[in-house]
Amino acid sequence: MKRRGLETGLTAGLLFATLGVVAWGTGSAFIFPSLGPSAFVLAFAAESERPRGKRVVGGHAIGAVAGFFAYTLLGSGATLTASPPAFSLAGLGLVASGLLSVVATSWGMVATDTVHAPACATTLIVSLGLLSTPNEVGIIVVSVVLLVSADAVVRKAATSSVFDSEPTVQ
Repeated sequence: MKRRGLETGLTAGLLFATLGVVAWGTGSAFIFPSLGPSAFVLAFAAESERPRGKRVVGGHAIGAVAGFFAYTLLGSGATLTASPPAFSLAGLGLVASGLLSVVATSWGMVATDTVHAPACATTLIVSLGLLSTPNEVGIIVVSVVLLVSADAVVRKAATSSVFDSEPTVQ
């Protein structure tokens, strides 16, 4: 079990490092908290349990879009970077935005068979005003696609080896 832990940690780190390099090179938010659990799920799950890329990308995309609409409708202008004053309209707007985004994301993921729990964190990141512009929502979706693509490359590299093929005699 210890080896699996090391492999999981290194794989999740490699997946996240891919996004970190993109974030560092672009100066944009290509890394955000809900991608950590997604990287872990992709790295840890056995082949038979692995979430399909469609679920990971679809779940986060639904969360990002639902969060954006909820924020635009109910929380626009406020940001949960500090606690809003008790009983303030801004605080109420953020609470309502978060609530609506979780409801819409949960419903949307179930309805489209793209259930991926970390997407509920993505929807809150957006609906609470932390990454809530159209550009940032687009970056979220691109980040998830990059994460799933990096996972596919890592898995393919791990399953193909020069030692698995027969030598060619010339």
